[in-house]
Amino acid sequence: MRPSLTQSVSAAPTRHGFVERPGCRVYFEVTGAGPALVFAHGLGSNHLTWWQQVAHFSERYTCVAFSHRGYPPSSAVGVPDPGEFAGDLAALIEHLQLDDVRLVGQSMGGFTCLEYLLARPRHRVRALVLASTSGSIRKAAIALADPQRLPEWQREAAAARADMQHRGISPPAGERMAGEQPSLHYLYRAIAIASNAFDREELRRQLDALSLRPPDVLRGIAVPTLFVTGSDDTTFPPFLAEALAATMSGARVEHVRDAGHSVYFERASLFNQQVERFLAAVDGTKSGSGP
Repeated sequence: MRPSLTQSVSAAPTRHGFVERPGCRVYFEVTGAGPALVFAHGLGSNHLTWWQQVAHFSERYTCVAFSHRGYPPSSAVGVPDPGEFAGDLAALIEHLQLDDVRLVGQSMGGFTCLEYLLARPRHRVRALVLASTSGSIRKAAIALADPQRLPEWQREAAAARADMQHRGISPPAGERMAGEQPSLHYLYRAIAIASNAFDREELRRQLDALSLRPPDVLRGIAVPTLFVTGSDDTTFPPFLAEALAATMSGARVEHVRDAGHSVYFERASLFNQQVERFLAAVDGTKSGSGP
């Protein structure tokens, strides 16, 4: 049979660039057209980690994925100062002239997005998605019915992470991804290795040191917010999302079963559906994803 030469499929082009910042350059990619949807990655990855989201959302949104300072292809700066992350995001949004944005922050990216929002409350942020993160909120200050729940979870999670690392499993990917989707786990780990340009544990310590905001600061945020968590997460305590959402007007939580820290990567189809329904409700449009 002769191959069909019918040209019926097209893909959104991607534009690449850098934002000039004091002492560094921040890399970004822009794909698609429509309202702006900005993705901020976590500690163990870079802009490439959003490949399943950009492919899905670029038909309806202008998708912006960037690499935080210090993460290739952004400039090497040693261990980056997380205190600069929100300013970098602001410079990116200004550079691209985005007046109406939707922010999606995974883990460390939630720190970036929340700090951006708190520092610039008058900027038009249409919606906020916090995936497996409490942003810059001090976890120990989050009120729980059982005050021992968080320290007990932290001890058990630390042991689980150490065990996974001993067996060659990336803890943010999780044992379930490694067992059920080994190819996806390989890609997740490959992106992490490719973007490993400094001591990440030192950056984690700096993030913890800066995450001191009281939960009540969220009461002043009127932006519609979606928390997404995975039931098997050993990096972020998923039960904190409910407590945080309760302090915000218009916030909701989606708990995903059989998923670890990186729901967006491990259960991308479900994650995309949840985010798309949330954004459709915010924007008053019809969701094109699922029932």
